[in-house]
Amino acid sequence: LDIEQTLFGLEEPSRPDPGEGSVSTLAPGNVSVQPEEPEEGKTPAASGPNVMDIDFDALIANETDSTLKDMHEYFRDRTPTEKNQYTGMFQGKNLLLFTGEAFWIGAVNEQYTPTLYKLAHSGFVFENFYNPLWYYSTVDGEYAATTGLIPTNQVNASQRYAGKNGVSMYFSMGNQLRALGYPTLAYHNNTANYYDRNLSHPNLGYDFYACDTGLDVAMTWPQSDLEMMQRTIPKALAGEKPFHNYYMTVSGHMNYNFTGNAMSIKHQAEVAELDMSEEAAAYLACNMELDQALAYTLEELKKAGELENTVICLSGDHYPYGMDPATWDEFYGGPMDTDFEVYHSTLILWSGDMTEPVVIEKPCESLDILPTLLNLFGLEYDSRLLAGRGILADEPGLVIFSNRSFLTDLGRYNARTDTFAPSEGAAVPDGYAVEVYQQVRDLFAYSVAVLDEDYYSRLDLYPGRARVSRSDMGGM
Repeated sequence: LDIEQTLFGLEEPSRPDPGEGSVSTLAPGNVSVQPEEPEEGKTPAASGPNVMDIDFDALIANETDSTLKDMHEYFRDRTPTEKNQYTGMFQGKNLLLFTGEAFWIGAVNEQYTPTLYKLAHSGFVFENFYNPLWYYSTVDGEYAATTGLIPTNQVNASQRYAGKNGVSMYFSMGNQLRALGYPTLAYHNNTANYYDRNLSHPNLGYDFYACDTGLDVAMTWPQSDLEMMQRTIPKALAGEKPFHNYYMTVSGHMNYNFTGNAMSIKHQAEVAELDMSEEAAAYLACNMELDQALAYTLEELKKAGELENTVICLSGDHYPYGMDPATWDEFYGGPMDTDFEVYHSTLILWSGDMTEPVVIEKPCESLDILPTLLNLFGLEYDSRLLAGRGILADEPGLVIFSNRSFLTDLGRYNARTDTFAPSEGAAVPDGYAVEVYQQVRDLFAYSVAVLDEDYYSRLDLYPGRARVSRSDMGGM
């Protein structure tokens, strides 16, 4: 994928002229996330839009650069998401945020990966979560989930914001929680300079450690996620709280076989009885290492009395595209639709104090993870400035893919065939597909512009913030 994009690239959409195609709210869809009244004893829903006090009119009046003026107008006119009953639900908690290498529906198995299965089915349960594959594979999957922005196809996005003088990523959870006094550390159980993470992750607000820079794990291929957690969780639990750790895992990396994949070989005997191809069994086997890493983490949190104070969020960087398509079919139980359903995946969002699952049916994707977390942690952010939308907000969902296909409650637009297929029984307004396509086009163009223009640094987003302790947050 890297070679293909380097040689041939993809054409970026032209940026719309000022005023062209302003974004409007999609037609209502199947969103069942808010009961009419809060349960007895629960805090009433927060109200108001997720916006910051940004004087876009003054910025527009004083701007001479046509591109920046256009951006100010676009973001001013976007419809923000609203606060809801889940706003601040996780305020003051620890956050363990994971990007799982090639984590996909096939990795979640009640018998072989019981911890992943438990977490996926006992917190927030996302029935229609999609994990698009972007241009630069893993690093773009990380970028989408940690920034809420669509990656650029011109260069891997992390290289654009790498280094101390790199592009501001103000809304990342690392930057937001560090501003509140959280210790914020990031770990990757491979080398530090792969995809320049040693430069980009500090810009996301993290002290970064990898196998060659302070993270002591055995250099197999791939390396062990369990070892990574064994080296890092005790340090977090012994330190200041609340804390935030970010992890980019590697145990689920291709190739999936029992000859060259150390994690698959480690768990080969445990999957020997499976009536599946070697590739399918090896994929499940290597993800057993991730499962054991999470099982260890939960046990250590419980022993330290921090389980109920901790949020775990895990999504994949991409589906396992290195597999034979016939292997996808094995997990899917039939022929896999490669335009949409191959991206259908699992998002884990779980807290130790959740007693009942909350089922979310509306379409959502990896771009939506950051704004969802910002809302749950009660952090001030401006939803107009992110391409992703908070999943728990009472607005319809929108899933967009790298070729500009899209999916909503009302239907699917396939850019490969240039066709829109309404959902069964959906009442689709006239011009709906064209309107949503324009929104998608805008989201691509302005996400790239945020990166190219270092847009967040041009806004007054950095007021001083005092250290906030758990006692300041209601004893959570």
